[in-house]
Amino acid sequence: MLNDVQKRALVALARQSVVAIVARAAASVPQPVDDLPAPFGVFVTIRRGGQLRGCLGTLECRHGLAAEVIRCAADAATEDPRFPPVSGDELSELVIDVSVLGPLEEIAPADPAAVVVGRHGLVVERGAQRGLLLPQVATEWGWTAAEFLSQTCRKASLPLDAWQNGARVYRFEAEVFGEDSPS
Repeated sequence: MLNDVQKRALVALARQSVVAIVARAAASVPQPVDDLPAPFGVFVTIRRGGQLRGCLGTLECRHGLAAEVIRCAADAATEDPRFPPVSGDELSELVIDVSVLGPLEEIAPADPAAVVVGRHGLVVERGAQRGLLLPQVATEWGWTAAEFLSQTCRKASLPLDAWQNGARVYRFEAEVFGEDSPS
């Protein structure tokens, strides 16, 4: 979906956005990134010392991929309710990843072939409650497909078995790329 030049440019945009929001400065006008596809969603993940430090995104890219990466990176650094805002002292220790999501596909989660750990991300929703976990999360935690489904329910603040009891479940694939080490 994306070539190496586009991936590097998007990661650089994410980093610039994080630095600008932490410094309370206006983000510099980025170099245009050519021929970006119209994705279905994007998430920016920030890690420090191998630990999650922030991750936010959108399932609807309304303003183009580059603009959404910039916005999601700033939000991941300052708006993730699980963490305090990133401080200037942390910037040199951060590693940033971008996940570009493909389309959501509703699935029958009881079908053993419906969820492939490491390939699919999940969205579980019931009513106004929605939880999303990226494909790499299940691999990082060593979850089975059933554990992944249950943990996505937890993320939605639903009972762990909601995926078996009326919640709607969607899968998606994502192209995940980022920085290999802190800059």
